[in-house]
Amino acid sequence: MKKIILALTAFSLISGLTAIAQASPQSDLKEFRSYFKKKFPSIKFDEYRNGMYALPVAADRRAEWEAIMEFPPYELSLDLGKKFWDKNKLATCFKNGGRGIAHKYPRWDKKKNEVRTLIADINACLVKKGKKPIKNLKKGKMAQVEAYVRSMARGKRIKPDIDFSNKKALAVYEKGKQFYWARRGQLNFSCASCHVGNAGKRVGGNILSAGLGHTAGFPVYRSKWGGLGTLHRRYGGCNKQVRAKPLKAQSEAYTALEVYETYMSTGIPLAAPSQRF
Repeated sequence: MKKIILALTAFSLISGLTAIAQASPQSDLKEFRSYFKKKFPSIKFDEYRNGMYALPVAADRRAEWEAIMEFPPYELSLDLGKKFWDKNKLATCFKNGGRGIAHKYPRWDKKKNEVRTLIADINACLVKKGKKPIKNLKKGKMAQVEAYVRSMARGKRIKPDIDFSNKKALAVYEKGKQFYWARRGQLNFSCASCHVGNAGKRVGGNILSAGLGHTAGFPVYRSKWGGLGTLHRRYGGCNKQVRAKPLKAQSEAYTALEVYETYMSTGIPLAAPSQRF
């Protein structure tokens, strides 16, 4: 951990990153894509769904990863997620029984005038059926159920169902954008410090993934975790690494960050669940 912290500190000092200041989500998206196209001209757009394994520097790990994916370590978790989904008849709460919908999350609920994550809707469905909501929103049962739902939309291109002409929806996006680019913690890093300016660099033996396509693979099975973890679990882990206080999963700030990050991955094929070291 000390090696990672020292290396990241050096990266932070030399990168001089600043937030992309654009007038609209659409122009932000264009600039974000353009940046990575210039940074990694050899990488095909769809490859970003594979996280760090899409990067040239990870070529030595790609073969090992592909071998692992022949018998994915998350298959048992998917089975458990499906059993819970079927047992509680959660399909009745979702359009098309939950099939082929996950790529549209986060979505905007016009009636409630608020953003909804897939995890929030899963728990809302349980409550609607008179059952207890899942408490642990970072791993375990929730990660299994979310992974199952996302697996039913695997390959579909990410397209969050949010109309940014709605001022409140736009405000959520802007809050997520600010969180992504703002420095925090004792190490004074932003999400962009690692996943934009220093994407593709090695830190303490780890490879920093690109921000483009970052949400495509979650929930992920990490060898470090020994199981599936949600996107917000990873957010908390990142905050800890930069010595900032992690927020609660599904908090307002992390939800806004999910909106921003997912929109920046618009068009990338959904690859969830996935495996990472």
